[in-house]
Amino acid sequence: MPKLVVYNAVSLDGYFTDTKGDMSWAHKRDAEWQAFVSENASSGGQLLFGRVTYDLMASFWPTPLAAQSNPIVVERMNSLRKFVFSTTLEKVSWNNTTLLKGDLTTEVRKLKQQPGPNIVIMGSGSIVAQLADAGLVDEYQIVLNPLVVGSGRTLLLLRRVLLLLRVLLLIVLALTLLLLGLPGVLLLLRRLLLLLRVLLLLRGLF
Repeated sequence: MPKLVVYNAVSLDGYFTDTKGDMSWAHKRDAEWQAFVSENASSGGQLLFGRVTYDLMASFWPTPLAAQSNPIVVERMNSLRKFVFSTTLEKVSWNNTTLLKGDLTTEVRKLKQQPGPNIVIMGSGSIVAQLADAGLVDEYQIVLNPLVVGSGRTLLLLRRVLLLLRVLLLIVLALTLLLLGLPGVLLLLRRLLLLLRVLLLLRGLF
């Protein structure tokens, strides 16, 4: 039976899209990355999207611009079996795509019981959150990009990590205040600001 794999590229601050839904910053152009993407694409599989991610993908991969960027990936993206879960779409036009309109977890359980290659979710944060809560995700593949987006959408898993980091930061600040007083807290905040500046510098470099 196929595994359900979540594949997402995220920024250093944990976002997989910015506030406008743009993921272009995650599309690297260097030779090493293109070779990695081509190898992944050639391995086959099935794809699962939510409506928003599907609209983004379907508007790009069948185009001549996409064909120029990476012909191997384009061929696989357009030919692989695809599923889109949506309660608002009435039809889909992207080649080899099936529209699922039933209960998400029920439909995915059915897909996982059928023989075939692994099912990969790309983007689709709300879909990932629901399937993760239902215990249906078997594997996470996270590509970390060396830049800071600032705000946008995060995966459920990353939301929990960021929340934990915020709680830990508050604990550290409270302990610093208790043990070292206000000067210690100010010193810690200065170091955190320095770290933030480094991250912003990395964003500018990449």
